[in-house]
Amino acid sequence: MQAVMKHKIGLLPLIILAIILGVVAGNFFQEGLVRVFVTFNAIFGQFLGFMVPLIIVGLVTPAIANIGEGAGRMLIATVVLAYADTVIAGLIGYGTGTIFFPSMVESAQGFAPEKAVELATYFDIKIPPLLDVMSALVLSFVMGLGIIYTHAGNLQNIFNEFQDIVGMVIAKVIIPLLPIYIFGIFTNMTFTGQAYRILAVFAQIILVIVVLHIFILIYEFVVAGGLTHRNPFRLLWRMLPAYLTALGTSSSAATIPVTLRQTIRNGVGEHIAGFTIPLCATIHMPGSMMKITCCALTVCLINGMPHDFPLFLNFMLLLAVCMVAGPGVPGGAIMAALGPLASVLGFNSDMQALMIALYIAMDSFGTACNVTGDGAIAIIINRMFHKGRNIPVE
Repeated sequence: MQAVMKHKIGLLPLIILAIILGVVAGNFFQEGLVRVFVTFNAIFGQFLGFMVPLIIVGLVTPAIANIGEGAGRMLIATVVLAYADTVIAGLIGYGTGTIFFPSMVESAQGFAPEKAVELATYFDIKIPPLLDVMSALVLSFVMGLGIIYTHAGNLQNIFNEFQDIVGMVIAKVIIPLLPIYIFGIFTNMTFTGQAYRILAVFAQIILVIVVLHIFILIYEFVVAGGLTHRNPFRLLWRMLPAYLTALGTSSSAATIPVTLRQTIRNGVGEHIAGFTIPLCATIHMPGSMMKITCCALTVCLINGMPHDFPLFLNFMLLLAVCMVAGPGVPGGAIMAALGPLASVLGFNSDMQALMIALYIAMDSFGTACNVTGDGAIAIIINRMFHKGRNIPVE
């Protein structure tokens, strides 16, 4: 039934509905009933913690192995550009956040809880992870690069099948249970008086994130236009169909045909566009990076956690690698981010659940920013490797 509802209603409306119902329920439920959801969330949080290292190994390892196929100068240049742009987008989000977010968090102090009650679970179930996050990430690098250099086809097939299993668990278990999990989070936060402050803060943060998405696209195409001596706004305008398609589908993969067509119309050679666009759909995630960084910074500010620049730089450098596997599964970017959120920033399961809810609420904007920016990367790669000039198709 949950799966049927998910397909009929969509995950985003379910998440929004879960938040609204959680806020309402937190005002009316008795403590005993709230503790039922606190208990469910504790068990689900343990399962999520168990799955995070497996998600990293199952998604990142085959992603690295597959990217390495056909390695060459163009591949290296595309990967470096995509990685650098993804990290720069995170730096823009962090820099903007450090300027504006503290005052926004401060302005919501009037919504601070009068009662800081922490409800206990009825019982606990411990599900220790098989690996910690850093061990999982190092293992992914070792196995992914090892597969590339030893041409271990059988091992690559094993990890591809493991990726299918992990993707199935995310799609069939984690994603369908997320609305219940987030309902429990907001029911508990409302009962303890914390929800209104968090919602008041993020109502302002979301507006900043939407503006930053536009700013990132402008700077990407200004750079691409400057390097090719072409009008950046005309280049960006031609990518509008890809932006709107991604806004509607929330899928980088589903938007590839449109992104490819518009990139060719921007004068990129067909063979270069055919190489860079599918690759960038997997590794180029500036919109997602900026969004996750802004939300993580806000959660740190709300909870009085460390948020200095070296800490967040470490987080962003690691996140840019982990998100390589993001487009392959529903909510893949934020699922891949759970590892760095826990290991670098110290987020607990409740904070991770809040991040998931916020990310999904803005998912389509991040995806649209990602795929539109792919066109800018393709223009730069075309300038570096293509002999001669292409005439844009109007």
